[in-house]
Amino acid sequence: MSVARLIATRVFAVSGAALVIATLAGCESGPNGKPLPYGASCGSIRSELRKLDNRGVPAKVEAVNAGRKVSSSDRQLANRYNDLLNQYLGARCHT
Repeated sequence: MSVARLIATRVFAVSGAALVIATLAGCESGPNGKPLPYGASCGSIRSELRKLDNRGVPAKVEAVNAGRKVSSSDRQLANRYNDLLNQYLGARCHT
């Protein structure tokens, strides 16, 4: 094997590894997706959304959207849920 071919093989191997790493890290800001806030990841946002789901926050979001009276703490939870969902979808974590 010639030196040029050996170098080309190594370049392709390194490029392939870089592509795999970029693909795996793609959830930080997916293709055409918005970057996540500093310190956030798709997994951390998904985890917080699950916790809010378990607390029944989606029903509170529906109440706010329907214009019903809700407490200020419920309104804050609904806003937090919407913000997290927008970050999650905006970064294309779901794809």
